[in-house]
Amino acid sequence: MIDQQMPLRGGATRLPVRPGTGRFLVLAVVFVCAACGLVYELELVALASYLIGDSVTQASVVLSVMVFAMGIGSLLAKRLRGHAAVGFGLIEAALALVGGTSALVLYASFAWLGESRHTLVGFSLAIGILIGAEIPLLMTLIQRVDRQDAGGAVADLFAADYVGALVGGLAFPFLLLPMMGQLTGALFTGAVNAAAGGALVLWVFRRDLCPRSRRLLVVVNGAVIALLATASVLVDDFERAARRAVYGNEVRVAVQTEVQEIVLTGPVTGSLDLYLGGRLKVSSRDEHRYHEALVHPAMNGPHRRVLILGGGDGLAAREVLRYPDVTSVVVVELDPAVTRLARTDPALSALNGHAYDDPRLTAVTGDAFAWLRTTHERFDVVISDLPDPGITASTKLYATEFYGLVAGAMEPDGRLVVHAGPPSARPATFWTVEASVRACGLATRPYRVDGRLSGFAAVTDGATGGTGTPKGWGFVLAARQPVGRLGMDPGAPPLRTLGERELLAGRRAAERVRQHGVQPSTLVHPRYWEEP
Repeated sequence: MIDQQMPLRGGATRLPVRPGTGRFLVLAVVFVCAACGLVYELELVALASYLIGDSVTQASVVLSVMVFAMGIGSLLAKRLRGHAAVGFGLIEAALALVGGTSALVLYASFAWLGESRHTLVGFSLAIGILIGAEIPLLMTLIQRVDRQDAGGAVADLFAADYVGALVGGLAFPFLLLPMMGQLTGALFTGAVNAAAGGALVLWVFRRDLCPRSRRLLVVVNGAVIALLATASVLVDDFERAARRAVYGNEVRVAVQTEVQEIVLTGPVTGSLDLYLGGRLKVSSRDEHRYHEALVHPAMNGPHRRVLILGGGDGLAAREVLRYPDVTSVVVVELDPAVTRLARTDPALSALNGHAYDDPRLTAVTGDAFAWLRTTHERFDVVISDLPDPGITASTKLYATEFYGLVAGAMEPDGRLVVHAGPPSARPATFWTVEASVRACGLATRPYRVDGRLSGFAAVTDGATGGTGTPKGWGFVLAARQPVGRLGMDPGAPPLRTLGERELLAGRRAAERVRQHGVQPSTLVHPRYWEEP
């Protein structure tokens, strides 16, 4: 049976330290627990954004559910105030276990069940309840350590809590994530959380615990820390197993960069799949149709100087460099690891025709938006081969302001082509891209091309519409003057899978499903909401 904690005469609890020291230790643990709590929160947002997409939605779900749950936790903790010390120790152990393993379980549900939304909500609710339960118990503990007015105690408690949240919020992106990654970082945070909560109760408040309560806290906290430590030792094996569940058994390259996870599957010779941020970006089985449709209509006109935004895999550059009269190609890629892989990986460099060995190509590492704001170069053709507009991080690269910068980098008779998502599967997104391009003063010509294989079409752009039948890719061709007839340069090199007749049919197919009255997307009013 857990002892009822009884304050001594005058309101002071029997402590092995002076009241001032005890108060400092309680506030120090508040600081540590607040930092850990915010790390759990940020880790859920970051991993959910990576696994599910649309970081705005995931952040809103996590934050709103967690804040709501904190209120529930505070109400539930009222029943534990008479056993504040042991209650706090057990709650911190539970929080360490739940928060520390949340990333592992979230990733496992994505890998083996294919669904992580319900897991995300469940962890947000559980972590929020446990964090909310801390506050009433800590208020009780700090009052028992050193009697002071309620207002002063609340001020001290929340000051330590908010400063701890600041440190945790900064430690996650700048320390834990780059040094440990999401899974190990969460496990380490849980171990720190359990150690801090357990040490406070077992040392400062040990005289308020009966022997059975002490044994319970020692066993529970020891078991939690041991479990988290064991998981951290096995995390590499877990990642490999989860990666095989997601990507298959032929994972050849797996790199976690500051931008995304890069996974390359398939043998050195043969079929190849490139995943960026968990999404299939390139499949050698069908990529020629996509890149030929993206590049060659835009090359029907002056094309000596070409700018490729994104496309660090070198596949769009491969198509551009097939024109002998092209004098320079600039590729602006955010993640240098993608261009490095495109240069050095035998399979990918063979697929892109060793484009990076061509002296006409220059690779630039940087954000396309920021780069366009500073460049003074002008181009005949601009090819936008960027991540899908439904992914929140890419929304600004599909805004009217971005296309205004692109127009400023084009020669008067230059052309722009934009990968805009599948018009059949996500028509609102496609026509929002088209409206955003038109809003910056360019004339547009939308078109689509069907995919022949379901894999690349389905995973890259959601092009199957959930049916497994490929629906294809959508593009928007634009220029300062009306584009006119959609076609290819009469001197274009022979294409592998695409014909001009198919392009013309793709233009008519896109126009048949045109949505009228669609508003453009801007930086302050993004309008891409469909599921990526």
